[in-house]
Amino acid sequence: MAGRIVLGLVIGGGLGYAYHRLVGCSTGTCPLTATPLRAITYGAVMGLIWATAR
Repeated sequence: MAGRIVLGLVIGGGLGYAYHRLVGCSTGTCPLTATPLRAITYGAVMGLIWATAR
């Protein structure tokens, strides 16, 4: 179970960073993708939810 949680966090964080780099927000006013840290955090939380859902 712990491995699945870590995997969800890592994959989600990676996808969040990829979204920030590829789509991002050019003006800096987007609440979730304005900074890489926010995008990574949001992605990691979504990955955690996905990893723990049954």
